[in-house]
Amino acid sequence: MPLCSTDDGCRIYFARQGEGLPCLMIPGLGGEGAFWNAAALHMPEGLELILMDHRGTGGSDRPDGEYSIPRIAQDARNLLDALDIASAVVIGHSTGGMVAQTLVTSVPDRVRALVLSGTWARVDTRFRRMFEAREALLRDGGAISHQKLTQALGYPASWIEANRTALDAELLAADERLQPRAIHLARLQMLCRYDVYEALHGISKPTLVIGAPDDGLIPFSASRDLASSIPGARLEALEGGHFFPRTRAGDYARLIVDFLQDLPL
Repeated sequence: MPLCSTDDGCRIYFARQGEGLPCLMIPGLGGEGAFWNAAALHMPEGLELILMDHRGTGGSDRPDGEYSIPRIAQDARNLLDALDIASAVVIGHSTGGMVAQTLVTSVPDRVRALVLSGTWARVDTRFRRMFEAREALLRDGGAISHQKLTQALGYPASWIEANRTALDAELLAADERLQPRAIHLARLQMLCRYDVYEALHGISKPTLVIGAPDDGLIPFSASRDLASSIPGARLEALEGGHFFPRTRAGDYARLIVDFLQDLPL
């Protein structure tokens, strides 16, 4: 099992596939690199995909203490160091998009280009209320109720019906996956404490922003705000709910490939 030790001793699980231009793919709040599996199947040769599990999730360690977006960004930087990768295309979805924003605003030399999907520019009132409510549901209603709401907000109704068996299995696994509960509560809390909105205007890397007009978690207006805050950013719309890298995997990969083909990387 490939593990990378970070500067504070936490071991981060990762997977690598393909050879070529390095692409670090950072998942959302669920934190597991396997989120990208469907999209990865549609990515062409000539790319090295690096899929990481956030600390506190998947095959990574679950240390006690504070969780934060900057800490996950530092883990990503440590992983690039361990793999001897000077710079990479950084692809981040949802929470992973905020990690990617943190990387490019803090260590821009490590980022060749950015893909920010289903993510946000700043913590506004709607965002805060959404994630404070999700935190309360996980704390007081339990993991299964929390996962049910995540599915209902995150996928189109037709996709839920067509994939109900797989989603039911996710519900059955929710209690085990969201342990220790305190860590997952801390991961929800970290989202409302941090953004890099004031620094977005200084990003000079080629940037693709993708949002879903039917996203129930992060509205498309957040993608518009993000793209308008980053000089030269390209904005694309792709319906498929919040989890469109899964529900529209081929179309999502195609947008990324088209973006990268236009760049002198």
